[in-house]
Amino acid sequence: MVLYARDIVEKDFLSLSANSTVLEGAKAMKGTRHGFAVVGTPNDPLGIVTEWDILAKVVAEGWDPQKVTMGEIMSKELVSVDAGAGLSAVSQLMTERGVRRLLVKDGSQVIGFITSKTMLARMNDYVDKVSSQISRLQTPWF
Repeated sequence: MVLYARDIVEKDFLSLSANSTVLEGAKAMKGTRHGFAVVGTPNDPLGIVTEWDILAKVVAEGWDPQKVTMGEIMSKELVSVDAGAGLSAVSQLMTERGVRRLLVKDGSQVIGFITSKTMLARMNDYVDKVSSQISRLQTPWF
């Protein structure tokens, strides 16, 4: 039993226009309990804005979040993985690129995301399942 990105993808994610203000973005992130927003659309993602981007690029710099747009502070380099990628490839990519979030694509369309938190939770479930299957197949010692 192999797990693929499509097996653990979280399909509920926030996407906002590049013209949305950072204040609008922060309120939307709070309201949906997401720590990031994809800037653009699922068919045409332009970038990503995280909580850290808002803190470091707006708040710490003293900028007015009502006057700065999401497009101005977004990270343009999107790290993504194909939905058919195995979990080992997903984990390796996250480690190599030093990211906690990966967009998952089916072709060119973003279908969701995987976070390091999701990876840990799903891997724990997976190990428990595999361990249970192995123990059922083992011959009793007596």
